[in-house]
This record gives sequence, C-alpha cells and structure tokens, in this order.
Amino acid sequence: MAYVIVTEDITEVQAKIAGAHARADVEAANQQLEALVRDTDFEAMSPQDMLGWVGETVDPARTVVSTSFQYSGMATIHMMWELGLSLRVATMDTLRLHAETYAFIRETEQRYGIEIEVHRPDAAEIDSMVQRFGEFLFFDSKAKQEYCCQVRKTRPHDRLLKTADCWITGLRRDQSVTRSKTPKAQTVAEYGSRRLILKLNPMADWTQKRLLEYTTANEIPVHGLYAQGYESIGCVICSTPTAAGEAPRAGRWRWFNKDDEMSQEDLKECGLHVPQYHI
Repeated sequence: MAYVIVTEDITEVQAKIAGAHARADVEAANQQLEALVRDTDFEAMSPQDMLGWVGETVDPARTVVSTSFQYSGMATIHMMWELGLSLRVATMDTLRLHAETYAFIRETEQRYGIEIEVHRPDAAEIDSMVQRFGEFLFFDSKAKQEYCCQVRKTRPHDRLLKTADCWITGLRRDQSVTRSKTPKAQTVAEYGSRRLILKLNPMADWTQKRLLEYTTANEIPVHGLYAQGYESIGCVICSTPTAAGEAPRAGRWRWFNKDDEMSQEDLKECGLHVPQYHI
C-alpha cells in the first residue's frame, strides 16, 4: 500500500513554532510585570522616588512620559530633568491644538534641552472621518466625540505605546470623579496584542494646591492658556475656560455638561486613560 504524506510547508511550521514561543515569552513577561506591580510599594514613593526607580530599572529608550504640558506633566518633566534622566517625552498633536500649545512645546524643549516626540493622526483616517461625519462631528453625540478623540488622539497614542514598556502620565486623583481611585502603578494592555505595559502615575496623590506650590517654587514654565481661565487643556473648541466654581474638567466638551441622560463621570475622558480594549 502506498502512503501519501501531506506536510505543511516548513516555513509555515517554523512560523507557528516562533509564534508559540513569542506568545509564551509575552505571557512570562506579563506575569513578571504583574508581580512587580503587586510586590513593589509604589504608593509609598514620592514622584521623584518613582522616577528614580524608573531610571534604575527600565530601559530609557522604552520609557515614555506622555504629556499635554499641563501642570502635572510639566512637573514630571522638571523632576526628570533635575534627576538627570534621559527619558522620552511625547505628545499627541491632534492637528486641532491651540496656537499657545504649539508655542509651549517649543518653549519646553528649549527650557529643558530635550527633543519632544510629536505624534499625529493618520491623514487617511482623518479624511475618512470628516467625509463621513463632518469636521465638527463632536457636537452631534457623545459617541461621535469619542470617535473623533480615538482617531485624532487615542490611535496615535496606541501606536506610540507599541514602542514602550513603561508609560508615565500626569494623572491625579483630584482631577475628576473618574480619576479619584487612580493607582500610582498599574498594568495596561498594548492595543492589538496581549503584551502588558507598566503605567505609572507618579503625581496621583498630589493635590492641585501642592502642585501649584511646587510649580511656583521651582519656576517651572506654565502653559499660557491657564492665564486665560483654562483648567484643562486639549483641542480648540473641545476645551474652553472654566468659570468660578466649576469642576476642573467642566471646560472639556462643554455642550455635554447638562446632558441628564449620561453619567457625568463618563463625559470628560478622551479615551487615553479609559480601558476600552480587551484583546
């Protein structure tokens, strides 16, 4: 009896083996990272201690301080500079930022002698979005506002994080109800993969008062829009000055402030710090 043996192409077999090894490596790395977060008392660390720990523990080429140059982000950059750390600093240019923000990026680079990575949205995705929904789709509904933020900000940030193992933010617990339980350290999943990233929020337990005192005492540059009444700074139109007594993020997407059908906790996030993907 003759036998016909059907085999896979050797390159396909090798690819499957390599893929299995890669998945195993990712799972092992994820377990190590989760153990690190669990066993390290990040909550007891000051922002300077945490940044110092990063400098000693994580590859600086794989560490990114992501900022929109508000008080927390600028304090983080200043601390990084004082500690002599050469970490990456990145920002998302949604193509709708205020002129003051573009000028402040250059000022910050000059002040601290750093080169800031500026990440922009995909032009084809912008064109497709505008053709389908119009340039000002964010007025129409919360879903369209989130979609605009996703295309202009979240997706470019997702691509940035593919080049990072550690993501440092300026989140603080006193910024909003949604951020009130922000941990100083956590793991987040890289979009499109199972790989986990270390997300650090060194300023999480700082109050606005403490932050302003630190900013003044250290003569840290301040974004020009604060003097115009802004308390939260993002895109043109979607961020506005706040009035006395309003919540710090009330100026974001102001037209949703009186929407009684939606929880106020869900209205003031662009998506960067909301776990939307479970892959």
